[in-house]
Amino acid sequence: MKICLLVPSVYGMRGDVRGIVNLATALAEQHEVEILSVKRTKEKPFFPIDPRIKIRWIADARPGVRRFLPGGHVRTEVSLWRRLRGLHADVLITTRPSLGVQAARHAPKEIVRIAREWGRPAAGAPVKRFYPRLDAVVTVGRAAQEEWTRLLGDDGPVVHRIVDPLPAGPWPRSRLDNRIIAAGGRLVPAKAYDRLLRAFAVVADKRPDWRLRLYGAGSEEKRLRALVTELGLHNHVYFMGTTPDLAGEFAKASLVAVTSRAETIGMTVVEALGCGVPVVGFEGARGPREFIEHGVNGLLVPEGDDEIEAFAGALLGLMDDEQRRRTLAAGARRYADTHEPGAVVEQWVGLIDALRSDR
Repeated sequence: MKICLLVPSVYGMRGDVRGIVNLATALAEQHEVEILSVKRTKEKPFFPIDPRIKIRWIADARPGVRRFLPGGHVRTEVSLWRRLRGLHADVLITTRPSLGVQAARHAPKEIVRIAREWGRPAAGAPVKRFYPRLDAVVTVGRAAQEEWTRLLGDDGPVVHRIVDPLPAGPWPRSRLDNRIIAAGGRLVPAKAYDRLLRAFAVVADKRPDWRLRLYGAGSEEKRLRALVTELGLHNHVYFMGTTPDLAGEFAKASLVAVTSRAETIGMTVVEALGCGVPVVGFEGARGPREFIEHGVNGLLVPEGDDEIEAFAGALLGLMDDEQRRRTLAAGARRYADTHEPGAVVEQWVGLIDALRSDR
């Protein structure tokens, strides 16, 4: 079976890109897989790509690359239409609502067309108009599944839920004895790392031998560095930069903190749990609540007026209780088993076979 995964760009370090690379790798064990990237922004993808996976792109947007034809959004869109109309594949999986609309409009009808969605549905007219032409929608979390089902209504395709796979093992395991708290992801406002730094200021005052490591890069880095200086945390907080092996870095920590205001993908959380590291997150954040079971594989802290103190208190409680950390770590490893690549691929192939049979 030939499967094409259509992405805006496979070259970035986003969580959804990580999820697609993991899925493509797992599918490539038994199927012919290609990733079609609308834009090529770098020489090589940020995450390593299995050599069995074919990478193609539509628009070369690398800095300094000479273009013989005019660029721009309109030309890229027209090139995408042409590529979709001539696509030779058994299955097409899109990864953004805008791409799902284009697949519904232009991809050959004999191809099984599935929209893979991570976030909240766009309530735009194109989605409601064209998604009924798709064969299925697949979400990661239950909340997104319910929201997409409500949006598409009775006329839309069935919305299924399949989690993102972790890479094939063996996975690194934390010994839970390093006095390190880790956090990873893009340094952007939605991740709310300012909340983490303020909570860690409370922690560092009481447990000065613990350190916080931030992995990632983004528009907020300068502001966050200034906040570290303001809070007097320059000897306690380390900006570690980007890494394609976030799991390996998480395995060096004893806790992982997630302070996002609207975490919709959760690959950071899943990778931490896969390393057997308890995760502390905010209860109101949509993503962490999908993956963290309070008191089983991590802790959820209520958002509100005292959220900084409450988050610091949750961190301190686990820092001082090694046995509880190990109990939560065991729960984390059990949860990670549900993201085992073989089991996830079995769900995808089962869905695809059912959709092909329905035709």
